[in-house]
Amino acid sequence: MKVVAVTACPTGIAHTYMAAEQLHKAASQRGLAIKVETQGAMGIENELTVADIVAADIRMIVSDIEIEEKSRFKGCQVFHFSIEEVLLHAGAVLERCLKKV
Repeated sequence: MKVVAVTACPTGIAHTYMAAEQLHKAASQRGLAIKVETQGAMGIENELTVADIVAADIRMIVSDIEIEEKSRFKGCQVFHFSIEEVLLHAGAVLERCLKKV
C-alpha cells in the first residue's frame, strides 16, 4: 500500500519536518511505502508528482495552513490532519486512514 503526504506548518521550520519523520516511522512500522513532501522554510522539498498522488492508496495533507499546489490533489480522496495530531499520534492517524480505504 502506498501513502503520500504533504506536511507544512506556519513557520516551516521544526514541526514540518518532525511530522514528516513521524509519518515515515509509523508507515515503516506498518510495512507501508510512503513519500512525504515538506513545505517549509526551504520551499517545497521531496515534491510529489501528480503521478505519485494518483498512484497512492492514501493521500494526506498534514497542515495548519494552506499548502502550495493543492490543485494536484483535485478529484482524489484526501485525509486532512493537523500537525499536532500527527506529531502526537502518527500511528493512530495512519490506522484511521487504513480503515477508510
